[in-house]
Parts: sequence; structure tokens; C-alpha cells
Amino acid sequence: MSSTPTPPPAPSPLRTVQVLGRGSAGSAAHVHALSAGLVARGVRVTVCAAPDAEDTYGFTDVGAGFERIPPRTDPGSIAALRTACADADLVHAHGLHAGLRASLALRGRRVPLVVTWHTKVHSEGARAQVTRLLERRVARASAVVLGSCAELVRRARERGARDARLAPPAGPRPRGEEEYARELGRREKRRAELGAVGRPLLLAVGRLDAHQGHDVLLDAAHGWCGLDPQPLLVIAGEGPLRTALQQRIDAEELPVRLLGRREDVPGLLAAADLVLVAGRWEARSVLAQEALRGGVPLVATDTGGTRELVGRAAELVPYGDAPALARTVVELLDDPARRAALADAGRAQAVGWPTEDDTVAQVLSVYDELAQAQD
Repeated sequence: MSSTPTPPPAPSPLRTVQVLGRGSAGSAAHVHALSAGLVARGVRVTVCAAPDAEDTYGFTDVGAGFERIPPRTDPGSIAALRTACADADLVHAHGLHAGLRASLALRGRRVPLVVTWHTKVHSEGARAQVTRLLERRVARASAVVLGSCAELVRRARERGARDARLAPPAGPRPRGEEEYARELGRREKRRAELGAVGRPLLLAVGRLDAHQGHDVLLDAAHGWCGLDPQPLLVIAGEGPLRTALQQRIDAEELPVRLLGRREDVPGLLAAADLVLVAGRWEARSVLAQEALRGGVPLVATDTGGTRELVGRAAELVPYGDAPALARTVVELLDDPARRAALADAGRAQAVGWPTEDDTVAQVLSVYDELAQAQD
């Protein structure tokens, strides 16, 4: 009498821990989308982040576990992270400081560490040397470093990474046609609210700090002050330089308005004639992506990953070159055909950017590769 063979047990799901640091909202949003995609594919995910991160991003809403661990390197925080990683098959840290904390928590364990470098840490003088040492330590501790742009991949290799790969994350989700049409329908009303009736509207968005290039924008504003009608530059965002920037605007009588923190950036984009990104360094500027997707002509600094992101669908200028920025803005305002061509090129460029599914698939392939190497 024959018996039916017992099928082999199904492999247990891959157990991963995602470690967040004190990084930007962009990296947290990326981890949220990545966690959702991994859970949907059967991967167990635990997110370790600052206590308030769950309230803001809702990682448990997409099926991930959550551990409230302060993003510090004191012994208590590292011990808590080590405990959270106790049963992990793989740990994925997001950002340089998260990578350091994860490497400390995994010391002595044969658990693969993946670290995504989302952006470049800006430091000068003695702090620059500390940053280089930190980058070297994290790069060498990682099984794989994923860089969000080619420059970060090169940087990781220079710091000694055994394996560094390009892994551009998905950008903000495209707006639906109804939402886009609704914002366009409010365009003239919003322009009137901003004081841009009968004049060009230029838009910049970003934290008011030294890295966003707002001082360069104010320098460049002198270059279009004499136009008739005079363009208005509006800057959405808050930060430590607000008072100093406002004092310059008032003293130099610049056609610039600081809007403060805004929750209606899609509406501001729909109202704008041009978008300006003047920061010192960006891997994959969210504002640049939203501008190109929305068909708003973009002028951006040629730094970081901006050129590989936008291709020929934007006008690029050197960082800190206010005359070049002003000249490019004036030329575009005087050339409707060029603006229309950039709008079309931007929408076409955006079609080729990775989707959330693309991002999850690439990351999961790295996980599977490392898990198989452990067997």
C-alpha cells in the first residue's frame, strides 16, 4: 500500500529589520512604501525608528512591526536595536547614521547589513574628516550599499564598500487626473492669493537653511527685477534662515515672498510658471520630480543626481551661479515655445522613473541574493 509523500515544509518568510535614523521625510516615506511592498510579498518587516515615526507614517498600517528606538548611539539605544534585530535574517539601514547604529548593533553577528545612502552628509572642516571616517566604517561594514544616485555609489566604493549598486527610489506617487484637473481649475484663484495676477510666478520649495540655496535665489532675483511685468518668486518652507532672508528681501526690495510651511505644494506647482531648485546638492529632488510630472518647466542646479534624474527635460545651471540662474529664468520667460517643449519633455522623462513596484523588486532581489549566500 503506497502512501502519499509528505511535501517539504514551506520556507519560513524572510525576516527583515528596517532601521531609520534622523533623516528626511523622504527616506521615511521610502521605508513606508518599501515596507508595504515587502509585506505584500510575504516578507516579515520590523521598522525601528524614533518614537513619533509611527504616528507620522503608520508603518503598522501596512503590516510591518514597529519598535520605538531613539536614533542615538548611546549604549541603551544600541542594546535596544540589537534586541530588535535578534531574529532578523537581514537588516536594512537607511542613511549614514542609521547604518552606523545598525553596524554597532550587529557586531559579532553574521547577519547581512544593507545600507541605503539616500543623500550626502554636508560637513566642513574637522567635521568633514569625521564624516569621511563614518562613511568608511559604514561602507566596509555593509554587505551591500545602495546609492540613490551614481555619485553616492562612487562615493561608497571610494570609502571601501565591497558591493555598491545604484538603486534610485521611487519618487512621489503621480497625482490622479481628477486631482490634477482640480488643481488646474484653482490656478488663477491661487495666483491671485499669492499676488501674481498678470505677472510670472516662480516657485521654490525647501527648508530655509544654508544648503537649499535661497541666498542664491535672492541674488538671482535682482536679475529679473527690471522685467515688465515683474516676476514674483514665492518660497514655501520654514527654517532657521527665515529672519535673515526676510531682512534681505525687505532691505533690497526684492519681488520675493516667503510663504512659510505649506501643505498645498501640488496647488502651488499648478499655479507656477517656473520651478527653481537652487540647492547645493540633491540626489533625486522631490520638487524636481513633481515639477516634471506636472509639466512645469524646471531650472535646477547641476549637482548630485539631478542631471541623471531630469536628462534633457530641464535647464541646469552651476550651483551658486546667481547670474546664470537669473539669465536662464529671463530667457525662459521670454520663450513660450521653449517652456512648452520643457513641459512635454518633463512628462516624457517622468515615464521612465522607477515605480514603487520597481523599487521593491530591486531591493527584494538583493535580499534574496544575500539570504542564499548565507545558506
